[in-house]
Amino acid sequence: MSSEPIYLPEKQYKIVRVLVEAGEANVGEISASLGIRPEDLMRDLAELEAKDLVRIKRIIEEIPILTNEGHEVLVKGLPEERVHSVMYRCIEKAVNEFIECVALETGDEPGKIKIGLQHLLRHGCLRVRDGIVVVGDDSKCINAVEEAGWIRGFLKRVAENLEAGEKGGLLSIAKRRKLVRVERRKKILVTATEKLQELYSKGLITTREVLTVVKPSHAPRLDEYLIKEFDLSIPPPKPEGARLNAYMEFLDLVRDILVSMGFIEAKGPHVELEFWNFDALFQAQDHPAREIHDTFFIETDYHGKVPEEFLERAKRVHGKGWGYEWNPLRALRPVLRTQTTAVSVRKIAEMGEGEYRVFTLDRVFRPETLDAKHSMEFYQLDGIIVGRNVSFKDLLAFFKEFSAALGINKVWFKPAYFPFTEPSVEGFIKHPDLGWIEVYPGGVFRREVMEILGAPGVRAIAWGIGIDRLAMAVLGLDDIRDLFSRNIDFLRKLPVPRLPYFTRYTSSRDVEVLSTPD
Repeated sequence: MSSEPIYLPEKQYKIVRVLVEAGEANVGEISASLGIRPEDLMRDLAELEAKDLVRIKRIIEEIPILTNEGHEVLVKGLPEERVHSVMYRCIEKAVNEFIECVALETGDEPGKIKIGLQHLLRHGCLRVRDGIVVVGDDSKCINAVEEAGWIRGFLKRVAENLEAGEKGGLLSIAKRRKLVRVERRKKILVTATEKLQELYSKGLITTREVLTVVKPSHAPRLDEYLIKEFDLSIPPPKPEGARLNAYMEFLDLVRDILVSMGFIEAKGPHVELEFWNFDALFQAQDHPAREIHDTFFIETDYHGKVPEEFLERAKRVHGKGWGYEWNPLRALRPVLRTQTTAVSVRKIAEMGEGEYRVFTLDRVFRPETLDAKHSMEFYQLDGIIVGRNVSFKDLLAFFKEFSAALGINKVWFKPAYFPFTEPSVEGFIKHPDLGWIEVYPGGVFRREVMEILGAPGVRAIAWGIGIDRLAMAVLGLDDIRDLFSRNIDFLRKLPVPRLPYFTRYTSSRDVEVLSTPD
């Protein structure tokens, strides 16, 4: 082996020093050790591999990720553990009575109790004799609780991103019970070669400052630098033509479609008062959706202002409809808006009992867990059609026309419930990979809503379209996170959304409404 020293740029020298000490490391570990982004290491690793100093191996790992159910288990324990903790107070009862008794003792919903009961029956800890729940074998109860402890320990290691050990059996159980989901991730392993180990041990690997431009001032000490050589025979990369982000293009396309249908666009604040976000929509102040689990609250003592006549009508309507003492101070608290319907009700309050069509397309915020279909910040398309003769049929007709403009030829509607519309509907479209996805929730605003807004003489149909999901179907994506990707190569490959007259389906007559999903 040559005894000539090898000079490296400082960053490459730091990389090889990490690898000599570790022998092998993945790119994430190297980047964390050096405080450098993984993507900023790849060119240096390729140059080190070309010098036969490192080996690079790419592998695909399956990483378990906790589901919402898995997170709940870490806090409350598995259903069988919760049932076991109180079961002796509820035995010698019929199955339904046993479930009710355990639910009362634990505060769990009956569905969870049934799951826990099934697992204890499977283990033989409990038995059903003549329709009565009795204790089976105490030793098998110990086995059931012990197995649950192993599962919880596995989930804890998953949550802490620790090596889960021999996880084959436990992973299979956790997946089957929907406590974890598995994500495939690419992992890049870098190994120090024998050549690197030997040269480093002899002190033949050292660092020098890199020069990419040689100036006259460098001439006296030119041998102290590492001069970056350029191969002028290699053609430079061809620059790509610029284009807008496909998702932003899609949102603009949607705006064009709605304007062509006679709508005007409205805007509203992201930080909204509870009054416009909830109370004006006849949503009771003790409604679960208004709790911290579904709403981002602002830490402030500030209270906004709403015209007095709206507050008086809200107090009267809420008191009559829900039978409680409505609190105006709570209605004036600021929140991050959870729905763009807040903009729609502001426009009705402003425009009153006229004939008009309004839409808003903007961001809303909810404490969601980020996954392929959900995000804590997303776009929502809200709209209203207001008039004296507006009906539920007009809402379904709008969904059909809108689908036709986007080239969607099949929709499926089913009855739904929303706190502020009656009747209500959920509309689904067929995604090529995810199947039927709900994108068209809507309905007719309740009379109470229109009364609060000071427009009892007209009706309004309203919708809050999941525009991100709709974009996934139109752009051929199966993960909502791809809409906000920073990968330039990926973004360049996305299709360009077409204007309505370029789509295949140009009339609502071309849209098939299914009675059941196919």
